[in-house]
Amino acid sequence: MPGQTKYLLDEGSMPTQWYNLLADLPVAPPPPLHPGTGGPIASDDLAPLFPRALVAQEMTGERHVDIPGPVLDVYRLWRPSPLFRARRLERALDTPAHIYYKYEGVSPVGSHKPNTAVPQAYYNAEEGVRRLTTETGAGQWGSALAFACATFGVDCEVWQVRASYDQKPYRRLMMETYGAAVHPSPSKVTEAGRAILAESPESTGSLGIAISEAVEQAAADDGTRYALGSVLNHVLLHQTVIGEEALRQFELAEETPDVLVGCTGGGSNFGGLAFPFLREKLAGRMSPVIRAVEPAACPTLTRGRYAYDFGDTAGLTPLLKMHTLGHDFVPDPIHAGGLRYHGMSPLISHLYEQGLIEAQAVAQQDCFAAGVRFARTEGIIPAPEPAHALAASIDEALRCRDSGEEKVILTALCGHAHLDLPAYGAYLSGAMQDNALSEEDLTRALADLPQVP
Repeated sequence: MPGQTKYLLDEGSMPTQWYNLLADLPVAPPPPLHPGTGGPIASDDLAPLFPRALVAQEMTGERHVDIPGPVLDVYRLWRPSPLFRARRLERALDTPAHIYYKYEGVSPVGSHKPNTAVPQAYYNAEEGVRRLTTETGAGQWGSALAFACATFGVDCEVWQVRASYDQKPYRRLMMETYGAAVHPSPSKVTEAGRAILAESPESTGSLGIAISEAVEQAAADDGTRYALGSVLNHVLLHQTVIGEEALRQFELAEETPDVLVGCTGGGSNFGGLAFPFLREKLAGRMSPVIRAVEPAACPTLTRGRYAYDFGDTAGLTPLLKMHTLGHDFVPDPIHAGGLRYHGMSPLISHLYEQGLIEAQAVAQQDCFAAGVRFARTEGIIPAPEPAHALAASIDEALRCRDSGEEKVILTALCGHAHLDLPAYGAYLSGAMQDNALSEEDLTRALADLPQVP
């Protein structure tokens, strides 16, 4: 008899609380700083951008935060998401490793992003906010927020990084179908965008630039707030439903991961899977190696500097202690638009500094080679972002083939590539480049970091 392929939870087993890793860390991370005073950020400083409930979640030290009933009602459209055993891939690799993937592509927009978009739209609607602004890279976050805003009756305005706006027109159409207004970034709508275009009229944009535009618009209108799809603590908090479900599904599989692998851009997908497992590791109940995988074109963890930096290009946001390539850094226009961010989540950066996680960078062509291999065995065409984690997972499984070790590997397949197929076309035609960051460009990028003691 063939072994079990998928492990499913019923709706009654869906988590009803988000998990806050801050409560269990042996060393607290450095606080965010006010960009004007240089002192620690207070809750009132964040009020112009976020509703009170999200500010409280950003700063809380409580171990668990209850998920509101209306949010759970929307989650039930796709949660709990399935855990798959990649048996066909294992056979193709001839590996004794057991490969599992937690699949978030079953959400309405095809990625993990609604896990935080839904609560963010809900809390804003509860406080009477009429409009949310945001940025998006590949368009997965923008699509998720547009969906969530439509669900709770809030207007949505999105600045999509120019490279992805041009590469991924169907993401833009998805956002517009949900009712969002979408601008290519840099745009002529904002002062930040106009300044960039005056200096670089052909700019392909970056998430840092798009954040500046969205924050500028939110700060100018009392009825508007800003929503962020990654990086901040409350965003990673919301994503922990992924890891909490996966823990319960591994109980069904009667296995424990030896290696956990996730792609990282800002950190929400990786943190959402990894944090509940890291809690178990810190408590001595399991001991997986936890590995973050990033693009070689934007290697924040592996080659960036751990320093205070702005989260956006214009310097409108708080200063965050994170691994950064510099807030002026504009990555090459790789197809994994969701990973083209100059900084890493402060919480994930702290974990890396503390030696609690590993990190590696992967070249673009290796990611798409892994994506094709996965599609031709497991049937799902992975988005360019999780293809990074799949490349590292396949490498781990091949090492098991050579050593004979029967490791259990868990990865997060955070979305499908149904709207990213032109990227696969570039790979299959031989037109794709690797775009690794050069030492010269790295030195230039790090030259203008803020001088913070």
